[in-house]
Amino acid sequence: MNSFARTVAAVALSTTLALVSGCGGPDSDEAPAADGPALEKITYLTSFGNFGRDAYAWVAKDKGFFKEAGFEVEIRPGQGTGGSIAAVVSGQAHFAPTDLTGALLQMGSGQAKDFVAVAAVQQRTMAAIATTEDQGIAAPKDLEGKRLADTPGSVVRNLFPAYARLAGVDATKVTWVNGDAQTLMGTLAGGSVDGIGQFVVGKPTVEAVTKKKAVLLPYSEVIPDLYGNVLITSTKIAEEKPEMVKRFTAALLKGLEYSLAHPEEAGEILRRNVDAADPAAAAAELKLMAAYVRPGGSGGVIGTLDSGRVAKTVAVLREADALPRDIAPEEIIDFGLVPKA
Repeated sequence: MNSFARTVAAVALSTTLALVSGCGGPDSDEAPAADGPALEKITYLTSFGNFGRDAYAWVAKDKGFFKEAGFEVEIRPGQGTGGSIAAVVSGQAHFAPTDLTGALLQMGSGQAKDFVAVAAVQQRTMAAIATTEDQGIAAPKDLEGKRLADTPGSVVRNLFPAYARLAGVDATKVTWVNGDAQTLMGTLAGGSVDGIGQFVVGKPTVEAVTKKKAVLLPYSEVIPDLYGNVLITSTKIAEEKPEMVKRFTAALLKGLEYSLAHPEEAGEILRRNVDAADPAAAAAELKLMAAYVRPGGSGGVIGTLDSGRVAKTVAVLREADALPRDIAPEEIIDFGLVPKA
């Protein structure tokens, strides 16, 4: 009997261990235990280069927020909305922040599909034209006859026709040339262009690179109530791994909240990971960005998105003839995965 009992116990134990080892594997949607399976590898693209506005991803990695959620994250510099959407849809990256308005334009024109937004990064658009005071650009109308640079798929460039129309600018009198996320500011500093596509928080970095006083023309002054960046993933990932998406989103937003509360530390973390980063400029960008991140009407919860506001954005774009077709908010946002207010 003792031998039989020992045999039964051994079988039970081995069965239990087999069941435990079978849980939380690479394809599991659950968070792995601290001493369990290897961390899930994730590729994340920043919104645009490696500037201070994107430091929160490095903070989430450096402070261990990603690891605690079960992820090993590789952070790569993004090149703007169009490039990021293409990378996510093709499977080259799992997540990326992109401007919601730019994403709507991409989807509405048929240039992109099979992606969804799962959280807001900024509650208001930060898109803008950046220049320096010596260029003689103080108002939108001054852009006529000027030469501007930006990446081909950026929201600033794609939204410019609607911005120009609403601001009373003849868009045909503005010349756009292609630029790269990491070299745009150097292009402006070198004088080969009169302005560049930028986010309003880029002002400190523009001044640090050009050594001149920066002038910005925010799109939000002409097209109010637009959201800024949203976190996107592929429709496939959202449908097949919803809990994984929620865990990653929570870890990233934790990094965002920490960065806004500790901008100087976030700037130093960015410099440790990106050699060319200016920690002081990065901290200044984060301080400016803080006003754009926390929603005013949703209990202060970072990451929330409102269906009514998205519908209003679609209506504004349609009225400006910038969007070829109507888009329901649910087409571009998975509200089941968005943080709740």
